[in-house]
Amino acid sequence: MTQPFISVHNLSKRYGGRQVLHDVTFEAYRGEILGIVGRNGMGKTTTVEIVQGLRDRDGGQVDVAGHDPAHDRSALREVVGAQLQSCALPDRMRVDEALRVFTRLAGDVVDWRELREQWGLTQLGRSAYGGLSGGERQRLFIALALANRPRVVFLDELTQGLDPVARQDTWRLVRQVRDRGATVVLVTHDMEEAHLLCDRVVLLHQGRVSAVGTPRELAAGVCGGVRISFSAQPVDLSGIESVPGVATVRHDGTTAEVTGSAVAAVTVAAELARRGLAPHDYDVHRPGLAEAFLLLTTPPANESETVTPQVGAR
Repeated sequence: MTQPFISVHNLSKRYGGRQVLHDVTFEAYRGEILGIVGRNGMGKTTTVEIVQGLRDRDGGQVDVAGHDPAHDRSALREVVGAQLQSCALPDRMRVDEALRVFTRLAGDVVDWRELREQWGLTQLGRSAYGGLSGGERQRLFIALALANRPRVVFLDELTQGLDPVARQDTWRLVRQVRDRGATVVLVTHDMEEAHLLCDRVVLLHQGRVSAVGTPRELAAGVCGGVRISFSAQPVDLSGIESVPGVATVRHDGTTAEVTGSAVAAVTVAAELARRGLAPHDYDVHRPGLAEAFLLLTTPPANESETVTPQVGAR
């Protein structure tokens, strides 16, 4: 079995008298994008900072490529790359200058010109950081995070504030990092981003792991497959509940709703066609990660829960 590149077991953290991480456990493997996903203030960034060796833990075990971040921080710097925050570079610093400085600090294991070309920064080489667009800044940040040729890259809220085109471009770059063999740990509260970009996700809520799996696994496992709707008149729904893959059939005289496994999307349509029916508004909804997260973290209506950010947690 493949050994995990990152292993986190029963991680705990307190700020003052308040517990903000409770027995957080997950693994990340080489060549995957792992999402640390949750609402703001639920401990995502705190978790990742501990894994990077930037913050001490109060309990549990953390291993990154054979190193304990709490004790092997110098060795960890050789295998870890991290995205800068938006205010990290002076506005007057030119792109070429930033690349030269960061590769030199990393020991010149990568030629700065190679990074510039790989990440589409050649035409921006003489541009000042302050004049870059949001998408251009993120492209530069990814390049700088790779200055030491890391084996794992940490990216935090990577596309926040970007326009749709810049988001898509940034996602493409992140996939390139993964496809070159690095492990990518992506911190995000954007469920769409996590669903479309991550190979697996860790759902964090109130400092606890709610679930771990692929976006598709979590959506299907938590939400129960697909939901199909179409006009119920003049459709005869008798026997539809016996169609393979169907779990429930409901209708209010106007609209029918069928739930079931993914195969029901095909079998119900085939059964309606066999009966000579083709509802014009036949719609198949496949639940996404956002719906799974809401079901996992929202209490039933008859229960009360106050969802408050953990003090000191991010």
